[in-house]
Parts: sequence; C-alpha cells; structure tokens
Amino acid sequence: MLALVQRVKSASVTISDTEVARIQAGMMVLVCAEPSDTPETADNLLNKLLKLRIFDDEDGKMNLSLQQTQGGLLLVSQFTLAADTSRGNRPSFMRAAPPELGRFLFTYLVDKAKTMHHTVGAGVFGADMQVALVNNGPVTLPLHIQ
Repeated sequence: MLALVQRVKSASVTISDTEVARIQAGMMVLVCAEPSDTPETADNLLNKLLKLRIFDDEDGKMNLSLQQTQGGLLLVSQFTLAADTSRGNRPSFMRAAPPELGRFLFTYLVDKAKTMHHTVGAGVFGADMQVALVNNGPVTLPLHIQ
C-alpha cells in the first residue's frame, strides 16, 4: 500500500458541501491500494501509522507516536498516489488496485483503525472529496508498505 502521511493541526473531508469527517491535531493519511495488497498489508500499514514517531516530545524532538499523543487519524482514499508519470503528460494509474479491491482494503483499514485507535475519521472511497488540512511542521512522509 502507498500512503502519504501528514502531521496536522486539523483536517477535514467534505463531500457535496457536507463535512463527513474532522480531526484536530494528529495525522491525515492519503491511502492507495496496489494490486498485490491484502488485508495483511493493510494491517502492516495501520501498525506503522499508529507507531510512527513524528510528534514532538517535551524537548521538541520528533519522538512520540500517534498512540502516545492520542491524536486523531483521518484516512482518505487516494488512488492517484499510484500515478505513473514517466511517459507523456497524462498519468497512468495502472499501478493502483482495481476499484473493488481498493474499496475492500480501504474499508478494512478504516474498520480496523476504529478498533485500535480512539479517534478515527475517514473519507468516502470513490467520492469527489474536498480535503482541508493545516499541515503541522510541515511534516509529510511517503510510505510504501508491502
């Protein structure tokens, strides 16, 4: 799975002028499933997200995890993370999982996250979403979990 992690002061997802998810300080993650991904891959991504030490400790060092800070987690499906722009000017998305698999794995990830963390919000797979965030730092990290 591909993910783009952003440490945020706040983040939200709006669909058709209706806010569907909002978190305060924490982590907003764009998520893309790849064709070879499985529920185990999603489990590995979630474990990495919850333990990734990108939050400041009392000395201002990035040393604390989302679990330790009790921050919010906002998950947003984003198949364009798999874009191949190496040829021409129009991106190819052949590296993204087919929509059925992508939907299944994103739903699985969100449901599992809700059992493991107290504050979890999510976008809607395949929807036209407006995502707003205040990046904190800024801290933005790409992840590729296999």
